[in-house]
Amino acid sequence: MSKWNYPLPSKLLHRTVCLSLGAVLMAIPVTVTAAESKSIAASDQKASISVDITPIERSYEGSTLVVGENRYLTLKEIESEWDGIDPDYEPDQAVDAVKTLLPQKEYEDLFPNRLGSPEWHKVAKGKEYFKENQLDYFSYDNLIAAVTEVSNIKLKISTRKGTTSIQEIHRFDKDARIETLISRSSDFNSVENRKKEIETVIIDFGTFLKEGFKKDRKSELAAFLANLAHETGGGWATAPGGELKWGLFWNENIAGRTGVNMDPFVDPASSDLYPGVKDKRYYGRGPIMLSWNFNYGLFSSIIYGDKNVLLSKPEIVAADGRVGFMTAILFWMTPQAPKPSAHDVIINKWKPSKVDFAKGLGQPGFGITIMVLNGLEANMGETEGSPVKRRAGHYRDITSRMGVDITSEKIDTLGMKPF
Repeated sequence: MSKWNYPLPSKLLHRTVCLSLGAVLMAIPVTVTAAESKSIAASDQKASISVDITPIERSYEGSTLVVGENRYLTLKEIESEWDGIDPDYEPDQAVDAVKTLLPQKEYEDLFPNRLGSPEWHKVAKGKEYFKENQLDYFSYDNLIAAVTEVSNIKLKISTRKGTTSIQEIHRFDKDARIETLISRSSDFNSVENRKKEIETVIIDFGTFLKEGFKKDRKSELAAFLANLAHETGGGWATAPGGELKWGLFWNENIAGRTGVNMDPFVDPASSDLYPGVKDKRYYGRGPIMLSWNFNYGLFSSIIYGDKNVLLSKPEIVAADGRVGFMTAILFWMTPQAPKPSAHDVIINKWKPSKVDFAKGLGQPGFGITIMVLNGLEANMGETEGSPVKRRAGHYRDITSRMGVDITSEKIDTLGMKPF
């Protein structure tokens, strides 16, 4: 009699029993009557389950932070959520870019009558706007200080797809590695809007004068300064030295400063998000003549991480040249849908849409930067009395000094409509 020398594994034993039992059952004939068949069929119908296959709608959630709240980010989070920190766009690199393109002496030669300069004091003395203790508001040092500070900031604008204003905005401090939620539309997380995807744009303010070919960088600096020179210009056709020597003369809208125009410049549509403060007016101030409550609130949030600083004290923009230049650079670099940023336009990074082409906005260049900054100057040429004439004059002057050829560039806004 043969016998197993090793015990049969339990799994093998189980399989053997199942196979044997299956073979026996298959050998037994199965007879089902017609009545039984009908009964089984009826039973199967009662047991069947109707399944409604309805696709589950996806919900697109925004930030878990509340407005004003911040969090420290790890290097891994910075890389995945903010595209990392590019060493080419650090403050030192940004400052070097400005100094390389425009040394201090050349800057001061461009604007000899800038507010607070020795020449300004000579001209202004005895006038109603004269201030004995007025410092050099548009000093080169203030420009460099502003570039240093904005270059440490990145901005993330998250917009619900198919809209232009349903947004939440984050600020990121590169040095501190701290992210702050600075703004969120009241309906950003409504039930309906959660069904819409979130489209995100990240702006690194350290890219100011740092993107594109060297010609692009020179064009950007020229366009930036030309627009500022026009906004703050105090010259006239027969002014000593020529009209273009009088850029950066003012830093406040004259009608707003003198009280001729007492409009508070508070937009009702944005007053919930950026409420105006009683007895405060948001008329044009600073190099770019920052206007309206929503601009003071937004750029206060970017600079300070708090919208209330400039909403409660808008006069800071005109009192501190460093802050003034910061608002100008930030305004220049920040897209405000449906408008692109002037930065992206002048370096050919912006791609016009079919709608833009239909409005005559298809040819990037200085002309479109005017439309970004002031849509009221649409469809204007370089004719006498046109504000575009002086803007273009400054641009031609500065690019000529820098050796930039602009012969093929559209300088005016003829044929253009506002964004």
